[in-house]
Amino acid sequence: MSLTNTQYNTIIRDYENRQLNSRHDLERKTAYVYDNIPGYRDLEDTVASLSVACGKKYLEGDEHALQELHENLAEIAARKAALLKSAGLPEDYLKPAYICPDCQDTGYIGPEKCHCFRQAMTTLLYEQSNIREMLQSENFQTLSYEYYEGEHLSHFKNAVTTCRNFIKNFNSDYHNLFFYGTVGTGKSFLSNCIAKELIESGHCVIYFSASSLFDMLSKYSFDYKNKEEQRERYQDLYECDLLIIDDLGTELTNQFVASQLFSLLNERHMGKRATVISTNLSLEELRNRYSDRIFSRITSHYEICKLTGPDIRMYKKRLQNRK
Repeated sequence: MSLTNTQYNTIIRDYENRQLNSRHDLERKTAYVYDNIPGYRDLEDTVASLSVACGKKYLEGDEHALQELHENLAEIAARKAALLKSAGLPEDYLKPAYICPDCQDTGYIGPEKCHCFRQAMTTLLYEQSNIREMLQSENFQTLSYEYYEGEHLSHFKNAVTTCRNFIKNFNSDYHNLFFYGTVGTGKSFLSNCIAKELIESGHCVIYFSASSLFDMLSKYSFDYKNKEEQRERYQDLYECDLLIIDDLGTELTNQFVASQLFSLLNERHMGKRATVISTNLSLEELRNRYSDRIFSRITSHYEICKLTGPDIRMYKKRLQNRK
């Protein structure tokens, strides 16, 4: 599973807060017990003195010192438990309360990430992808071929196969995808299918509509007062495992947009970080709208998938209106 430094630090801060809250809770409970249960604190002080005495005996050659210490500690533990019980408290009242007992809220079991850490990663990746809710309805489980026929069906099936191979080989084969074609033919849907599968396997996926992407880049470039607040999000564009740019061509295209787009695509290509782009533009419109070097970058380093057919969204809407 891969995270950016920002994402990893976000999760680690959560674990640090868990541990801090646990310590504060234990301190509060301990203070209550010391103030309200006579003799409990004396028993805890006895543990320290017994341990020191045992160490001294052991160093002097007493082979039975450790066994004696274990027996004494067991007796003291029983007396402490009895005192807690007599005060109406559970015997484990002064044991730390962990959200995850398996890793004791450290996030790790030995050198391995705990299952709770992995779940936290997946949750964070969904939240930062920008499309958490969308992926609940747009994924391979809801994929259907019923809206396509003839040549349109062939194009869609080929695109689905390409997507599945893209996911299957994601960790071993640097690859980019470019979906283009008419409106409502499944380009964004397939991008979301890819996003869900990769997020579920722990990859960092970030989705932006083209208009939102360039709006964010504009604010980062010109809004100097809030530049630092946006720095992490800006860095994530270049560092995430997969960047999805949806509806390229719907933004107001100008020299700034073209320059930022080329820089982003070029840097991600140099770092071998995958990008998926969808657009309603034809390849000719793409070339005319953006620079030759952007067109060259896409056609040279992206697998091109053409989708055609009727507008599925409009088709579904007509079916609903008939009901």
